[in-house]
Amino acid sequence: MSPPEPSRPAESARPECPLCRSPRTGPFAHAHGRRYHECGECRLVFVEPGQRPGPEAERAHYGTHRNDPADPGYRAFLDRVAVPLADRLAPGAEGLDYGSGPGPTLSVMLRERGFRVELYDPFFAPGEESLRRTYDFVTCTETAEHFHHPAEEFERLDYLLRPGGWLAVMTGWPRDDTDFRAWRYARDPTHVCFYRPATLEWMAARHGWSLEVPGRDVALFRKPPVRASSETPEAGPG
Repeated sequence: MSPPEPSRPAESARPECPLCRSPRTGPFAHAHGRRYHECGECRLVFVEPGQRPGPEAERAHYGTHRNDPADPGYRAFLDRVAVPLADRLAPGAEGLDYGSGPGPTLSVMLRERGFRVELYDPFFAPGEESLRRTYDFVTCTETAEHFHHPAEEFERLDYLLRPGGWLAVMTGWPRDDTDFRAWRYARDPTHVCFYRPATLEWMAARHGWSLEVPGRDVALFRKPPVRASSETPEAGPG
């Protein structure tokens, strides 16, 4: 017999949205032993903060991933973001794979296309020097769903982008017809944030980015380029 589901949190106990900081959140689902909330402002779905995994549990789970650059199936999966991103980059563009994981693969694929790519991962490539400069592009694939503090993370990603730079995000997002309790993506204990299409639009508006969705679960954000003034300064008095 399944144990009874816990009662829903009281109105006063509703957590603040970790992305937009809105207090306008409400219970969304109880599944996989966790309580999920949805933000009424940006539509983010997120795990109740007290039920996020700790860093040791996170690292142990990531260590079970078998991401292999030689795996053609995995490369085909990542091509969903690599191809549209590469089509938008200038030759030799310089980028950062943010959340590269235990088996970096997208960076290998982009280097094969002639791009320069640095790595950052808090567990597997924690060198802070890669976060002290800016890039033409940043990739964030199968990473944003792990963010415990997405507001701060996306502020950092915006900082890492040069004007006109691209941020490529690949993450599973629930549609209106998604059966969340049966959704495989939500079963991963390290997945704590789920971004709806409306959430992506909110993020673009918040940071002043443009947004393209070239395929399922792939979002390409672009930071505005610096525009030269078209106005000719008026001549001073002669």
